[in-house]
Amino acid sequence: MMAFQLSVTARNATLTALETEIGINPILTISTGSVPADAATANTGVVVATMVLPSDWLGAPFGGSIALSGTWQDLSADAGGTAGYFRVHNNAGTVCHMQGTVTATGAGGDMQLDNTNIATGQQINITTFTITAGGA
Repeated sequence: MMAFQLSVTARNATLTALETEIGINPILTISTGSVPADAATANTGVVVATMVLPSDWLGAPFGGSIALSGTWQDLSADAGGTAGYFRVHNNAGTVCHMQGTVTATGAGGDMQLDNTNIATGQQINITTFTITAGGA
């Protein structure tokens, strides 16, 4: 059986639609613990960071991938703990549209931070966030 494939143009369109659906200024949370079973499942762990992302929070898709745009940071962490996963919510914070793992820069997580050992009040900087559309 052959897996389905999409053109780069179709994958780029899918990624553009993702940013459009989630909307401007989505809310990003970073929590301790393991990623919940799916985006509809309640949060687990402790929310250590909450930040409002820029209006245009994803760059232009290229080659079937899209990366963060602008500065993604929390100037003062909500709580202390080891970052384990992230969630991206609509700008009202009521619907989780996306989630994934968090690691330190270079460690291969879906989202990478400058430091995953977070202290209350610490500044948190997102260094890497890229989504690659399926169907390549």
